[in-house]
Amino acid sequence: MNIIAIGDPHGNLSKVKKIGLGNVDLTLLTGDIGKADLARKRHFENVERKRKGLEELEKDAKFIRASHMEIHSSTIDLLRYLSKYTPVYTIQGNVGIPTLSQVREDKEKYKVKIPCTRKIVDSMANVDLVKNRLRLIEGLRIGFLEYFTDTSWVREFKPSEYSKQLKKAKKQTDKARRVLSRFGSDLDILVCHQPPYGILDRVNFPEAPKHYQGKHAGSKAILDYIKKCQPKYAFCGHIHEGEGMKKIGKTEVYNLGVASHKRINL
Repeated sequence: MNIIAIGDPHGNLSKVKKIGLGNVDLTLLTGDIGKADLARKRHFENVERKRKGLEELEKDAKFIRASHMEIHSSTIDLLRYLSKYTPVYTIQGNVGIPTLSQVREDKEKYKVKIPCTRKIVDSMANVDLVKNRLRLIEGLRIGFLEYFTDTSWVREFKPSEYSKQLKKAKKQTDKARRVLSRFGSDLDILVCHQPPYGILDRVNFPEAPKHYQGKHAGSKAILDYIKKCQPKYAFCGHIHEGEGMKKIGKTEVYNLGVASHKRINL
């Protein structure tokens, strides 16, 4: 089976179009499908403001609609393009596809008209947004783990409201470990968003806050699973500057950055 794994596209359709999709049976995406420049810029601005003891910049209707439409349009365009050539399996990254309830909440709070991306994605032929599930595809066992906040990230980056964030991350990490345990020890491919802790995960992104630089943004839960269960391949993204390949035992771990790709045959 000819498989192509593509790192976080972030709406970069021009780069994706340069990937030859002939003779490909299956496409895997590591999340963060849409472009989110507006949301990312605002997020980092507020991280820095909170660190300085300043109030966060407020979101208004204009910002909510603009940031939502940026993600929505680029997500739909990219998935429609890929799904013309091959079945596409993807996960949620931290630039997620909003649920119906999230869209409804923003509509009511900000009085804006915005489409429900998730509803459209779920109705698309040849596209499967997989939420923490094992899929058996042509005899291959492929585990899909969506983005979560690992306690290792909270301890490494020490965000504001530390205790609250650590408590929230513990729930998410416990859930992720349960999901990974269900995947078992005979997995062919693990598709996850963030890298394993200490592997291709060091922050060196110019737009990131200064106190983020040089820190490890990977997941210890993912690292522990790979060390113990040794899937053949692990594909991730999230820390784009960490693009590359490293081995953990017998597992080949690929951080595919922004729309970079890896072809394998299994």
